[in-house]
Amino acid sequence: MPSNVNAKSVTRNVGWSVLSKTGTFGLKFVTVPILARILTPEEFGTVAVALTVVQFLAMIGGAGLASALIVARDEDMVLIHSAFWANLAVSLLMALGLFAFADPLASLLGAPEAGYLLQIMSLLIPLQLAGDVAYSLLARRMNFSKDAIWTMLSEILGALVAVGAALLGFGVWSLLAQLFVSAFIRLAGLYAVSGYVPRFVFSPGRVLSLSRFSFGMMGAEIANFVTFQSPMVVIGRNLGLADAGAYSAANRFSSIPNQIVLSAVMGVLFPAFSHMSEDRQRRSQALMLSTQVTTVLLAPMMFGLWALAEPAMLVLFGQQWAAAWPVLGLLALSKGLLTPCSTYIPYLKGIGQGTILFWWAVIRAVATTGAVAYGAIGGSLVDAMIALCLVNLATLVGYSWVVFRADRLPFLRGFFTSIRPLASAIVMAIVVRLLLQSYGSMLPNALLQLLAGTAVGSLIYLVLVLLTEQPLLAKLNDLARSRGASGSMTTAAE
Repeated sequence: MPSNVNAKSVTRNVGWSVLSKTGTFGLKFVTVPILARILTPEEFGTVAVALTVVQFLAMIGGAGLASALIVARDEDMVLIHSAFWANLAVSLLMALGLFAFADPLASLLGAPEAGYLLQIMSLLIPLQLAGDVAYSLLARRMNFSKDAIWTMLSEILGALVAVGAALLGFGVWSLLAQLFVSAFIRLAGLYAVSGYVPRFVFSPGRVLSLSRFSFGMMGAEIANFVTFQSPMVVIGRNLGLADAGAYSAANRFSSIPNQIVLSAVMGVLFPAFSHMSEDRQRRSQALMLSTQVTTVLLAPMMFGLWALAEPAMLVLFGQQWAAAWPVLGLLALSKGLLTPCSTYIPYLKGIGQGTILFWWAVIRAVATTGAVAYGAIGGSLVDAMIALCLVNLATLVGYSWVVFRADRLPFLRGFFTSIRPLASAIVMAIVVRLLLQSYGSMLPNALLQLLAGTAVGSLIYLVLVLLTEQPLLAKLNDLARSRGASGSMTTAAE
């Protein structure tokens, strides 16, 4: 691990990662509604079901080897080359298996018409896994700026191809084109910026040396994947492809704020916490600060989307999706409840608590799948989303208890400190929702309702944060001043 991991380097790399995610998901903010207006819910649902299988197999194929390379003490090239060939071999076998059993698997998932898509999308598995080792080298070097540039480029070009193909009437093929174009460009970019060149070197013993860590991470990732993707499968099987498409479109849009911040923060904090694993005081301070900051940023976005879901659905997706606005609101609410948990997974990974992470991930996966299935089988898509909100509320308490216990922090003090911004966001969202219900009819269209609600909500939340988060704001101010003073000293010395 690099020896210069500190608040400055973490902040810089988080900044690059957030910039990358802001660019790519900001693009999705535009392209998802455009595609939703051109394509049907059934087309969205079919691709979403097929992509769930591909992502699951790609994750298993990696077996956590990339994560193990990130926490390794040295860049052992024999180990790195061995991990690359192991990844590639497994990915090719999985792609072949998916191609051969695509039709029965699609039927099992309740989408028999997706069989041919599974066969085509099986090629995405080696495309994704072939870049894992190159990415792990960038991550362990805390060099996220280069990855950020290529990520933005791949997503921009993929989205442009998708919109262009959809406008030309290619239907579901436009979504496939987006996936493949983005995968090819990102793969090429990872090798270009990491400088990694695979060589024909393979040591089974070196690969096995990573197994203890990698298989634990693989188990946790599988459980997390089930948590995030099982609702799609359950909804597709029990409620049909139209509801699956509505869920997919709403989920993709409501995930944009989370993925901009969370994927950026988690990718950087994992190697950073690994470097701090033997310094409890330092990592505890980093845990609380990163948790508070991400919650302050994310909570108002998610609860604000819940408050403004109805006009947002009309403005962004069009009249054909209008009935799905409660789904968008409830998904935003369910994700908003988990915002304080954003740093917990990289923290547990970084300090070597793989066993705890695995078992709590399994518990969450079982609870999420069961709750959504109960809501979908006995009711509607809205009932399933309400069940998801209840599970995520329990997950917030459970994950907080596990992490603060692992860090030997008092649970109640840590819990209430971390959820304080969440409470401010909830108050803001309720006020905005009530104002919209009472006075929304005075505004002539959904766009004005959305803009007015966003402005009012931002002002309310800013006031609440200034009143309730003075210790956090003071800490951030001190950090900014110390960085400024350090920069001035460096300039003077030069």
